Amino acid sequence: METKPSVNTKGRYQLRYRGVECLNCGHPLDISDKYCPHCSQANSTKKLTLKDFFEEFFSNIISYDSRLLRTLAALLLRPGRITADYIMGKRMSYTNPFRFLLSLAIIYFLLIGLSGNFDQLNRYGSNSKDLPINFGSSMVEDYDFGDNEADKKEVMAQLDSLNINGLISERIRIRDSIIMKDPKKQVEAANQKPFFESLFRKQEIFTTLIEKDTFYIFEEAKTKYGLEDTWHNNFSFNTAQSLIRVKRQPGAYISSVFSKLPFTTFFFLPVFSLFIWLVYIRKKYTYTDHLIFSFHNQSLFFILLIISYMIDAVFGIDTSAIFILIFAVYLYKAMRNFYQQGRFKTIVKYIFLNTIFVILAGIGAALLFAGSMFTY
Repeated sequence: METKPSVNTKGRYQLRYRGVECLNCGHPLDISDKYCPHCSQANSTKKLTLKDFFEEFFSNIISYDSRLLRTLAALLLRPGRITADYIMGKRMSYTNPFRFLLSLAIIYFLLIGLSGNFDQLNRYGSNSKDLPINFGSSMVEDYDFGDNEADKKEVMAQLDSLNINGLISERIRIRDSIIMKDPKKQVEAANQKPFFESLFRKQEIFTTLIEKDTFYIFEEAKTKYGLEDTWHNNFSFNTAQSLIRVKRQPGAYISSVFSKLPFTTFFFLPVFSLFIWLVYIRKKYTYTDHLIFSFHNQSLFFILLIISYMIDAVFGIDTSAIFILIFAVYLYKAMRNFYQQGRFKTIVKYIFLNTIFVILAGIGAALLFAGSMFTY
């Protein structure tokens, strides 16, 4: 085999350690091959020593740092240009947009989570029976009294005779008594209601059972009261349990929501990028190109948020409005540089896309808080 021009290397990558066959996949190699072209493993027959291990570790860090600095410089100084370079193939010079954005999001929300003192909100937590889920006249009226209407009339007469200060607590007590008298009957009656009404009714029933009998899983309630093992009953029980935890520990709940925000970003941006693709559908860009553009801009947004947070923490001032204004100007420049359109078209699309962004962000936040509340 003819030897190709050698590559000057050090350590276990020296020519005397090169092999002619990949130790990982068996692919034929040339002596000049530093890495296997098939699986990318290093072409070295030398045993890995601690010195080799740490040399490779620090060289990878230095390599990543150099790409990180180039990425930061390009993001800050060349709005939109970094995306153009990346989709044109200049990818080894910059960090991966997805990984870079994820790292920044985790850092930012970690800072907020660690310094937010959300646990102090737990002091405002309440017992789940202090405030009923279904706060209204249906708290008692809509429960199943069976064929004995006299019981219902008696209960309602007692409620009417109460003063306003004791009305709510007495209704809760009576509601709990009705539920505990025959939980199975109340669950079966709730099954006859429309879907969402049935869900809320079962949440009330299971909340009472969890409080009174200290159930932890639905299997316990099912066994004791002979309830049907349906997904709706399981879901209602788990939802009631989650809402109890939220009301008891609101601070821990908010902290839990913040821990999910970095990953929520990556479900939100692909949807937003779809609107960018529709707005620039005449441009010869793929959906992935628009997604990378979104990743880069959102990365810059998190960088500005981190800088703003650090300045505010050190000097005790509020700079968020200033940095949001900076990002607004940056985003306009990025759109102009990347999509190469005139000022008027860019401004119109800028306003439209930012409106869509705010709407999607609001919907995403609402879904996150609601979903976290029901699964906490």
